[in-house]
Amino acid sequence: MRITRFVDNDGKMCYGNDLGDDTVDLITGSPLIQAPETKGQVVGIAGRLAPIEPANIFCIGQNYRQHALEMGSELPPRPVVFMKPSSALSHPGSAIRLPACSNGPEVDYECELAVVIGKPGRDISQDKALEHVLGYTCANDVSARWWQKKGSGGQWIRGKGFDSFAPMGPVMVTADEIPDPQALTLTTTLNGQVMQQGSTADMIFPVTELIAFLSQDTTLLPGTVILTGTPAGVGAGRDPQVFLKPGDEVTVEVEKIGKLTNHVVAASTTGC
Repeated sequence: MRITRFVDNDGKMCYGNDLGDDTVDLITGSPLIQAPETKGQVVGIAGRLAPIEPANIFCIGQNYRQHALEMGSELPPRPVVFMKPSSALSHPGSAIRLPACSNGPEVDYECELAVVIGKPGRDISQDKALEHVLGYTCANDVSARWWQKKGSGGQWIRGKGFDSFAPMGPVMVTADEIPDPQALTLTTTLNGQVMQQGSTADMIFPVTELIAFLSQDTTLLPGTVILTGTPAGVGAGRDPQVFLKPGDEVTVEVEKIGKLTNHVVAASTTGC
């Protein structure tokens, strides 16, 4: 099933099984509360939302071998974990807002496979990990590099957590349709030019290991989202570097899921 969270023509938030033509077959209730079932009622999509409202957003840094190499980093011995606040969540088609407190051009794109937890768990074993996955979606781990590296005392959350820095969507594909999350191609295009292209097979720590690691003495609640890292080709790793600017359009695509497109707008006048 390809689950979409959307606003209908009456302004009501709903869930539906995406039919691929800006219509959905409505789903009863929330897929985070009960197994999704369609109602046989087709309605139009007035506006797409991120597929879920996350309970928590865990993120993994430097989890692709080629990305670690392009950044001049050694392969990490264990997952590099940071988080994004829920206020960073952004929707398909919405704007990525450049922070007014940016230290010059620094905002970067990162195409990622996002894992959505449906069944709660703690101390989950690797062999049971995928049983806790509700589905998968596309995510863009938007990153302000100066704030990430220099502006926050070595902690990444500030540079990764500004408003609009967690676009997700356009749909969440249920786990039964993606039996192997380590066999997916990821692509980023910026203004139509391919910037990133890689495979989840290049992950240093696969999805099963990430779930097991993050759940050690920690309950993963339904709606927990895990951003699993990005392949090589980020703007900060290029020569010359490429950072997002007003008017840009960035699309991240994950095989079997779809394309998530957002445009870039200038800094807010309210500052940070």
